[in-house]
Order: sequence, then structure tokens, then C-alpha cells
Amino acid sequence: MSDEVEPGHVRVRLDLSYDGKDFSGWAKQRVLRTVQGELESALQTVMRLPDPVELTVAGRTDAGVHARGQVAQFDVRDEVWAEHHDKLLRRLAGRLPHDVRVWKAAEAPEGFNARFSAIWRRYAYRVGDHQGGVDPLRRGHVLWHQWPLDVDAMNEAAAALLGEHDFAAYCKKREGATTIRTLQQLSWERGEDGIVTATVRADAFCHNMVRSLVGALLHVGDGHRPTDWPGKVLRAAVRDSSVHVVKPHGLTLEEVGYPADELLAARSKEARNMRTLPGAGCC
Repeated sequence: MSDEVEPGHVRVRLDLSYDGKDFSGWAKQRVLRTVQGELESALQTVMRLPDPVELTVAGRTDAGVHARGQVAQFDVRDEVWAEHHDKLLRRLAGRLPHDVRVWKAAEAPEGFNARFSAIWRRYAYRVGDHQGGVDPLRRGHVLWHQWPLDVDAMNEAAAALLGEHDFAAYCKKREGATTIRTLQQLSWERGEDGIVTATVRADAFCHNMVRSLVGALLHVGDGHRPTDWPGKVLRAAVRDSSVHVVKPHGLTLEEVGYPADELLAARSKEARNMRTLPGAGCC
């Protein structure tokens, strides 16, 4: 979707959350139930549109992954927005299924693109290592790990992964897409409830990157791998079969960050450029 809004139209930013358990991910599919499919259908219904809207999202989540701070956008005619904007949230609440909610719908600033204007995405992955398992009331959002975890060792190992790197060893490669990313934060903390939470923030993520990083660091935390192992895997820059992709239900997209309004368009343009590492060849 272009950053230019057609004359007579307005771009709308949606802030939403969903429980990913019963969704086959974000992206619309012909048969399977998805977040995008449910939301586009609901918007078409409550705004009485002849055709579905086309949503652009900050980050496509996989099947089973949750979101607390997802951001999406769509363009709609001025007169439709004027008629429905003040009633949109209430009507969506009555139309959407209970596992997806829209918390805010507002006209986006000039140059805004939900995907390309973002400067970072922040995820949380939650793990329980109590020998008795995970609280049944939290089982849909917390992974049970059957060995005790050393949080200090996991943080030591994570430090070697920070910065701009080719994360090919931790990503499922997609044709024509780069695996170069800037990992801004990767840290672990044990809460008072005993749950160990990874906070993972980057400018963008490639497919399976967070779940692969978590899987590698869990091997360090339970003593099966030394603290320097995740860094060695990264430097090899090839997909490593020993890196386990953990289950999706422990992962939640918590927040998406954007620059100041006057920088949105420039950021969107920059993010579309294919990245290479310093010294890398073009071909």
C-alpha cells in the first residue's frame, strides 16, 4: 500500500489485540480463520461498505501467536469515515469475535504506514519452569519448560546477539527477503510469580526469528549448551537444525514503535530499501 492517500480518502490507524489460539495467524486465507479476515469482514459490515477494506499490519503474526499492541491501517472515503468514526469502536465490539478487540481507531498522520513507518517491534515470550507445570489459567500464554532455567546465563548468551547482524541462522528464509535485522534488546527476567519473560525488540523480524532465538537461549538456560553457543550459531549465518523453534503460544506482540509524525514518511521510504551489512557485496 502506498503512503499516499487518494484524494477524498482518509487513512485510519487501528490499535488492536487478539488471542492467537484459534487463529491461523494474521494473514487472510481462503478457508482458514485469521485475524485479518475477521477484522476486514467486521469493518465492511459495520461501515456498510460494498467491498472489504484492505488492511496493512505492522507485523504479521503466525498461527497461535498473540498480540497486545498490534497496529493496522486502512483507507476509506472521507464521507464514510465522517459517518462512522465516532461509533466504530462500539460497533466493532458488537460484531467481532471475543478473541480480537480494537481499542482505538483514529485518522493517521500524513506519511503513516503501519508496516514501513515502524522503527521497532517489541515481543514478549513467557516461560514457566516450575516442576509442577504452568498455572492452568495461564497455559495458553506460557510455555512450560521441564528443566530449571538460569536467567543470568541466558542474559550472558543473549548479549552476543545484539546489534545489526545477518540472522539467517535463526530465520526461515523467504525468497527475495533479507535476513539482516538490528536486534535492539534481548533480555530475560524472572517475575515474582516465577514466570521467566524474554523481552525481544528489533527494527523488524524475519520469519520464526523470535521463537528461534528463544529456543536457543532456553538450551543455554537449562545447561544443555554453553553461553557462547548462540553467538557461534549466529556467526555461521546458515540455518542450524539444532536451533529449536519453540511453540507459538508463549509469544505476544506487545508494542510497535513509530517516530515523530514529521519523520513517518522518511522512515517508510528507508524501510523499503533492501539492507546489506557493511562490506557485503551487492550480488
